[in-house]
Amino acid sequence: MKKDLHPSNYREVAFKDMSNEEVFITRSTVNSKETIEIDGKTYPLVKLEITSSSHPYFTGKQKLVDTAGRVDKFLSRYGDRKKKK
Repeated sequence: MKKDLHPSNYREVAFKDMSNEEVFITRSTVNSKETIEIDGKTYPLVKLEITSSSHPYFTGKQKLVDTAGRVDKFLSRYGDRKKKK
């Protein structure tokens, strides 16, 4: 194998899905200021908004996430097009 092929800070990191609170551990070089303790061991923590455990494509469940009133803004702008005025 070639020497110095992988970065020196390649270590186990905990990733947390904030929508369903699921945590998984994998190896990564991502930097993190937060830590989490799992089974007595401390890992760097990276918070994610969506992962394969919460994404509608992988779960088969449609979930509407309204962050800043986008749905309300759309409905007020375009309304129900099927209604007769």
